[in-house]
Amino acid sequence: MQTLDLRGTRPTRSEFAHLVPRAQVDVAVASEAAAELIAAVRERGEDALLEQSERFDRVRPTSVRVAPDAIAAALETLDPAVRTALEESIRRVREASAAQVPPDRTTTLGDGAEVVQRWQPMNRVGLYVPGGKAVYPSSVVMNVVPAQIAGVRGIALASPAQADSGGLPNPAILAAAALLGVDEVYAMGGAGAIGAFAYGVPGIDLEPVDLVTGPGNIFVAAAKRLVRGVVGIDAEAGPTEILVIADGSADARLVAADLISQAEHDEIAAAVLVTDAPDLARAVVAELDRRLAATQHRARATTALDGRQSAIVLVDDIATAAAFSDAYGPEHLEIQTADPEATLALVSNAGAVFLGANAPVSLGDYLAGSNHVLPTAGQSRFSSGLSASTFLRPQQVVRYDRAGLAAVRAHVRALSNAEQLPAHGDAVDARFPANG
Repeated sequence: MQTLDLRGTRPTRSEFAHLVPRAQVDVAVASEAAAELIAAVRERGEDALLEQSERFDRVRPTSVRVAPDAIAAALETLDPAVRTALEESIRRVREASAAQVPPDRTTTLGDGAEVVQRWQPMNRVGLYVPGGKAVYPSSVVMNVVPAQIAGVRGIALASPAQADSGGLPNPAILAAAALLGVDEVYAMGGAGAIGAFAYGVPGIDLEPVDLVTGPGNIFVAAAKRLVRGVVGIDAEAGPTEILVIADGSADARLVAADLISQAEHDEIAAAVLVTDAPDLARAVVAELDRRLAATQHRARATTALDGRQSAIVLVDDIATAAAFSDAYGPEHLEIQTADPEATLALVSNAGAVFLGANAPVSLGDYLAGSNHVLPTAGQSRFSSGLSASTFLRPQQVVRYDRAGLAAVRAHVRALSNAEQLPAHGDAVDARFPANG
């Protein structure tokens, strides 16, 4: 891993932004290709989706819509240990997601004058679960459960067709859908799948959705950017990231294990250690070498750790480490310091935060109860992870009686005249006729 030595410096926020290691992944460069794939789906529907599966996934499904019996069969053959783990993950995510639904609130502004804040669920959503280098039944849980908790009635799920599954999505993904009662599943992936969700595919009874969520590759991210405005999106979740803030009290073995756990996802996954302890940094490098030799995806993880997006960053103190982290805005932030809570108080930007030696990111990937669909590429500065609230729309309900309106009548008139919109005031005055 490369080393960035920032000791003896106090970079500004803008200087930090130029210093943070990033992969050379620009969603914009994939936009033209993504737009062509979306346009093909809009024009030719299922035929285009089948052709795209054949082109990118090396298999042509019998049909894009997955039959209910195939979903049920996948659950019947699921490894019992995996089923038990998924059921426990579902239970935990359900419980944590329930806390994310805000209660309705009524604000009384005067006699007969109320504004009600209520939260309405989306009517229909499209949930994307990636394929490729790994299988993600856990992402089915993370997408579906908060949507169900929010009260979404229409849930459609898409995942790429797999050549070794006869053109169906991976059986573990289908089984997870079955466990959650989702029976509208499509064998489609990439930008075409996002376009199908956004615009619908009449030939397979795929109705357009109101919101698209879920992680994916650069073409999925580009497609989500392109359809935003036609539908809502959660965020442009790209390659995974882990940033660890650690001091001399941290265990180098655990830090190295956690960096590798995310590096094994993808060659452009980002793994960053920020520390004020040079001895720890050296120990982590030694541990990385030792552990990489024994890990299953050694080549992939090594490429990720050696990439420009990964680094060990040396700083003077934990306050500077926190400032660096905030400039980076990591998807996953681990804090392994002598006083994790005190370090947390210094941090603002992160998709999810994992405190202490016993809260690794991999716990959050599966069983913490938190959601693992999180903003990447610095988007945690302005976006949040997937939650029940993602699937809810805040809506204000205005409830005034005649007395309540009368109390502000003159103010409405004054402001409408000031803005040269007198008909606004007239609309209020019409409710108070001179003879009535």
